Amino acid sequence: QVQLVESGGGLVQPGGSLRLSCAASGRIYRVNFMAWYRQAPGKQRELVAAFPSIGSTTYADSVKGRFTISRDNAKNTVHLQMDNLKFEDTAVYYCNAAITERVLGVNRNYWGQGTQVTVSS
Repeated sequence: QVQLVESGGGLVQPGGSLRLSCAASGRIYRVNFMAWYRQAPGKQRELVAAFPSIGSTTYADSVKGRFTISRDNAKNTVHLQMDNLKFEDTAVYYCNAAITERVLGVNRNYWGQGTQVTVSS
């Protein structure tokens, strides 16, 4: 089994910053793709930022220049630095990871439990 545990959400004023973290643990052989998604009330879940094991990071157009995704491969963690937050960034943010598990070598996709980010004055 593999678990993704997120932290760092909260309430922030417009223009403020938050840093989300997600740590993967369990029977991990290799963490491949890591990403952050978000889902606002009444809307579909959308990709915010992605950090593949090979290649460049990608961002949703709405967050380019404001959000930065980073990875610590030694600790199997991914972070999302969110600056200049706007009202429309309010959502539940989910960590997503594609992981190759130890023992059987199975590739599976995992989701964190979600962390609430609220931008409000």
